[in-house]
Amino acid sequence: MARKPAEEVPSLSALEGVPLPQANPHLFGQEHAEEQILTAYRGNRLPHGLLLSGPVGVGKATLAFRLAKFLLAEPDPSADSVKNATSLGIAPNHPIQRRVGEGAHPNVLHLQRPWDEKRKTFRTVISVETIRRIVPFVGTTAGEGLWRIVIVDGAEEMNRSAANALLKALEEPPARTIFVLVTARPGQLLPTIRSRCRSFHFGLLSPEAIAKVFAALEVPQPPEKDLQTILSLASGSARRAIELARGDGLNLYRAINRAFASDDHEVLTTVANQAAAARGAGWAEFFDLVGGYLDRRIRQLPEPEKGVSPPELPLARWAELWEKIHRRSAEVETFNLDRRQFVLNVFEAVAEAVRHPHRPIFM
Repeated sequence: MARKPAEEVPSLSALEGVPLPQANPHLFGQEHAEEQILTAYRGNRLPHGLLLSGPVGVGKATLAFRLAKFLLAEPDPSADSVKNATSLGIAPNHPIQRRVGEGAHPNVLHLQRPWDEKRKTFRTVISVETIRRIVPFVGTTAGEGLWRIVIVDGAEEMNRSAANALLKALEEPPARTIFVLVTARPGQLLPTIRSRCRSFHFGLLSPEAIAKVFAALEVPQPPEKDLQTILSLASGSARRAIELARGDGLNLYRAINRAFASDDHEVLTTVANQAAAARGAGWAEFFDLVGGYLDRRIRQLPEPEKGVSPPELPLARWAELWEKIHRRSAEVETFNLDRRQFVLNVFEAVAEAVRHPHRPIFM
């Protein structure tokens, strides 16, 4: 069977109207990490393994591809152009910019959870078959003395066999090959993988940096009354801020608030239907919002919007709900269970816990 053309295969990073990280020439708020990497390259001390860690949507993958483009455009670290560079950015019209942005450069290998054409969804892990693509990639001769860059995006999603295969590649790195691991949960990587990489931690973006992202990507800013709520819910993530500003995320957040504060079955059913209808990024956004709500309850923080009164529950009950919901959501995703019923169970579990705060929580 003929393989689907690469440009038609969905990307985990896709966000409608926003360039993918490999095609995004802009990076804001992560100047410190960028400067550290550039300094290491200038001094011919760039390690063969880099670990870029930090929250979702703060520019990790963008910087990974920004580095790849710079290495390919500037293969000699001792060149004057490298010494005089103020960032890893290259000219917007540079041919490397286009080729890497289109996924067409033979010296860049981008690995992430693959698309399952049969199920029309992304696989739940990065398998060993995906990581084994590194072997033929590094076995080729890099043209014109160029670097080869392997980017493992969502590295924490490797299964054990995949992680061991990557570890072997890190232990025996070919010449002029750089491995860049991008992760939101570095603690889930094998300690031996972490020990073979130099770590660069990415912090949360400031509201000012997110505003620059909005302007650069020409994302319309919402009314001021909504903007502060969006920035608070985004928790320093430009991606989440864009999703909330451009989609129906703010309305979904308000619906979640109503559902958690209600024991009216009709209200709960309406929100369950709305959440269950979301697919892909929409479904992930729903659980980001629910997870953020529960996290604020555990930390005893107020909701971003004024006038919201969360139900009163002992701290231990909120923590128990958080644990059960996260465990069950993984089962729903893995076994393709009924999403609507699961969401309804979440809200009904909270309503039942409010009525009977000392009873065990069943989901």
